[in-house]
Amino acid sequence: MRVAGIGFRRTATLASLRDAVERAGGGAELLATAASKAEAPAARELAAELGLRLCGFDRAVLEVEETLTHSARVAERFGAGSVAEAAALAAAGPGARLLGPRVVSGDGLATAAIAIGRDE
Repeated sequence: MRVAGIGFRRTATLASLRDAVERAGGGAELLATAASKAEAPAARELAAELGLRLCGFDRAVLEVEETLTHSARVAERFGAGSVAEAAALAAAGPGARLLGPRVVSGDGLATAAIAIGRDE
Protein backbone atom coordinates (compact mmCIF):
# COMPACT_ATOMS: atom_id res chain seq x y z
CA MET A 1 0.00 0.00 0.00
CA ARG A 2 1.19 3.50 -0.86
CA VAL A 3 0.33 6.11 1.80
CA ALA A 4 0.66 9.88 1.69
CA GLY A 5 1.30 11.36 5.10
CA ILE A 6 0.49 15.03 5.46
CA GLY A 7 1.42 17.68 7.99
CA PHE A 8 0.30 21.27 7.79
CA ARG A 9 -0.20 24.59 9.51
CA ARG A 10 -3.65 25.71 10.53
CA THR A 11 -3.68 28.23 7.65
CA ALA A 12 -2.94 25.63 4.95
CA THR A 13 -5.42 25.40 2.12
CA LEU A 14 -6.54 22.55 -0.08
CA ALA A 15 -4.08 23.87 -2.69
CA SER A 16 -1.24 23.73 -0.12
CA LEU A 17 -1.96 20.09 0.70
CA ARG A 18 -2.48 19.07 -2.92
CA ASP A 19 0.84 20.69 -3.88
CA ALA A 20 2.74 18.92 -1.08
CA VAL A 21 1.32 15.51 -2.02
CA GLU A 22 2.09 16.08 -5.71
CA ARG A 23 5.66 17.16 -4.88
CA ALA A 24 6.09 14.00 -2.77
CA GLY A 25 5.15 11.81 -5.72
CA GLY A 26 1.40 11.28 -5.31
CA GLY A 27 -0.20 8.00 -6.28
CA ALA A 28 -1.38 7.29 -2.74
CA GLU A 29 -4.10 4.81 -1.82
CA LEU A 30 -4.59 6.35 1.64
CA LEU A 31 -3.99 9.69 3.40
CA ALA A 32 -2.69 9.92 6.95
CA THR A 33 -1.96 12.67 9.46
CA ALA A 34 -2.09 13.45 13.18
CA ALA A 35 -5.48 12.84 14.80
CA SER A 36 -5.79 16.50 15.70
CA LYS A 37 -5.37 17.46 12.03
CA ALA A 38 -7.67 14.84 10.52
CA GLU A 39 -10.77 16.99 10.99
CA ALA A 40 -9.29 20.09 9.36
CA PRO A 41 -11.37 21.22 6.39
CA ALA A 42 -8.39 21.27 3.99
CA ALA A 43 -7.43 17.68 4.89
CA ARG A 44 -11.00 16.44 4.49
CA GLU A 45 -11.32 18.29 1.17
CA LEU A 46 -8.12 16.70 -0.13
CA ALA A 47 -9.30 13.23 0.86
CA ALA A 48 -12.63 13.83 -0.89
CA GLU A 49 -10.95 15.24 -3.99
CA LEU A 50 -8.61 12.25 -4.25
CA GLY A 51 -11.29 9.72 -3.26
CA LEU A 52 -9.15 8.47 -0.38
CA ARG A 53 -9.77 7.59 3.23
CA LEU A 54 -8.06 9.89 5.75
CA CYS A 55 -6.61 8.28 8.91
CA GLY A 56 -5.61 10.25 11.98
CA PHE A 57 -3.05 8.94 14.46
CA ASP A 58 -2.57 9.88 18.11
CA ARG A 59 0.75 11.04 19.54
CA ALA A 60 1.44 7.58 21.04
CA VAL A 61 1.40 6.07 17.54
CA LEU A 62 3.36 8.84 15.84
CA GLU A 63 6.14 9.01 18.42
CA VAL A 64 7.30 5.42 17.84
CA GLU A 65 7.92 5.96 14.13
CA GLU A 66 11.47 6.81 13.11
CA THR A 67 11.43 9.75 10.72
CA LEU A 68 14.08 10.93 8.28
CA THR A 69 13.65 14.58 9.21
CA HIS A 70 13.28 16.26 12.56
CA SER A 71 11.60 19.47 13.63
CA ALA A 72 11.95 20.25 17.33
CA ARG A 73 8.69 22.24 17.27
CA VAL A 74 6.80 19.36 15.66
CA ALA A 75 8.38 16.81 18.00
CA GLU A 76 7.32 18.81 21.05
CA ARG A 77 3.74 19.05 19.85
CA PHE A 78 3.21 15.69 18.13
CA GLY A 79 5.95 13.41 19.47
CA ALA A 80 7.50 12.79 16.03
CA GLY A 81 10.13 14.66 14.06
CA SER A 82 7.75 14.90 11.09
CA VAL A 83 3.99 14.42 11.20
CA ALA A 84 3.90 13.63 7.48
CA GLU A 85 6.59 10.96 7.69
CA ALA A 86 5.39 9.37 10.93
CA ALA A 87 1.75 9.25 9.81
CA ALA A 88 2.67 7.72 6.45
CA LEU A 89 4.76 5.03 8.15
CA ALA A 90 2.09 4.28 10.76
CA ALA A 91 -0.62 3.90 8.13
CA ALA A 92 1.52 1.74 5.83
CA GLY A 93 2.05 -0.76 8.65
CA PRO A 94 4.91 -2.74 10.16
CA GLY A 95 8.00 -2.86 7.99
CA ALA A 96 6.94 0.16 5.92
CA ARG A 97 9.55 2.50 4.50
CA LEU A 98 9.60 6.07 3.30
CA LEU A 99 10.36 6.77 -0.34
CA GLY A 100 12.21 9.86 0.82
CA PRO A 101 12.06 12.68 3.35
CA ARG A 102 9.03 14.93 3.59
CA VAL A 103 8.65 17.65 1.02
CA VAL A 104 7.24 21.13 1.57
CA SER A 105 4.50 22.80 -0.45
CA GLY A 106 5.44 25.85 -2.48
CA ASP A 107 3.73 28.15 0.00
CA GLY A 108 5.51 26.51 2.96
CA LEU A 109 2.25 25.64 4.75
CA ALA A 110 2.13 21.87 4.21
CA THR A 111 4.40 18.85 4.06
CA ALA A 112 3.91 15.38 2.62
CA ALA A 113 5.80 12.10 2.59
CA ILE A 114 5.08 8.84 0.83
CA ALA A 115 5.52 5.48 2.54
CA ILE A 116 5.04 2.05 1.09
CA GLY A 117 4.15 -1.13 2.90
CA ARG A 118 6.59 -3.98 3.41
CA ASP A 119 5.06 -5.99 0.53
CA GLU A 120 5.56 -3.27 -2.09
